Amino acid sequence: MTLHWKVVIDAIDPHAQADFWAETLGYVVEDNSALIEELLGAGIVTEAATVEPHGHRAWRDLAAVRHPDDPYERKSGTGLGRRLLFQRVPEPKTVKNRLHLDVHTDPGQREAEAERLVGLGASVLRTVEEPGGSWQVLLDPEGNEFCVH
Repeated sequence: MTLHWKVVIDAIDPHAQADFWAETLGYVVEDNSALIEELLGAGIVTEAATVEPHGHRAWRDLAAVRHPDDPYERKSGTGLGRRLLFQRVPEPKTVKNRLHLDVHTDPGQREAEAERLVGLGASVLRTVEEPGGSWQVLLDPEGNEFCVH
């Protein structure tokens, strides 16, 4: 049985994506600064591999979010449960996602949640009405589709 998992998502700006999805899902952005400082001190990595998006060191090309109730490694800050990892890639998204996340709200709260997410940087692509239900398709700040139910 799988004990923990992560979905890896390509991104132009992994830190902005991590911030958006942490707010969207109620997750926390992982803090890897203790491990990074240790590796910098040992000369294993260079400062060029890091940035300081929230006042502490983070990996330049990677940012992850984890469920706040899940365990994590204290030394590295890496989650040991449900995670999203955003990795920097040079090319922008050009076609429809092959995988997307669905965000489920309490009954009657879909519109309010979609408005909240638009305030965080999402945009509404369309509303889907089908015999089995309805939902909104939104785009995250980098244009990745996700659904709000």
